[in-house]
Amino acid sequence: MPIANDLKVGNVVKVKDGNYRVVKTEHVKPGKGGAFIQAELKNIQTGSKLNERFRSDETVEFVFVETRKGSFMYDDGSLIVIMLSDTFEQIEVLYEALGEGKRFLNEEMELTLEMIGEKVINVSLPIRVEGVIAETEVAIKNQTATNSFKPAILENGFKLSVPPFVESGETIIINTETWGYVERKK
Repeated sequence: MPIANDLKVGNVVKVKDGNYRVVKTEHVKPGKGGAFIQAELKNIQTGSKLNERFRSDETVEFVFVETRKGSFMYDDGSLIVIMLSDTFEQIEVLYEALGEGKRFLNEEMELTLEMIGEKVINVSLPIRVEGVIAETEVAIKNQTATNSFKPAILENGFKLSVPPFVESGETIIINTETWGYVERKK
């Protein structure tokens, strides 16, 4: 059986009759008493957070999470339909599984699904997606000497900061892990 020392960020564990993703771990060795693992956990279904303390040698129940690839097919309002790449099976996923990513979906986009059994718990977009600047401030001359950014709004309504040389109408690349500007599309 795995023990608490084996916990890593991203693992999914069963705690108190719920499945929780490990967000943060810290190994603590107090001056008095035994060592323990302080873990910040996030409930997969509800999103609520839980701070849990495990003895270092305490057994924990890991939940098997399967990773599968799929393609976005269409949006039916409250759900999106994804076709699995290996079986060509179509599955429906709630928007909540995408988070901010739902604004960047486009036809046949490759997605990564995390599943427990037949239930999709998370959908990840590619690391880089494109967006078109709908509006941004006009750049001020000689402002490029400093490392400054200006606010911008994409056509899909997403707000972010971009360098001063980026103008309205340009297509940019966005990192889906940080939701920040990467570069202009070449």
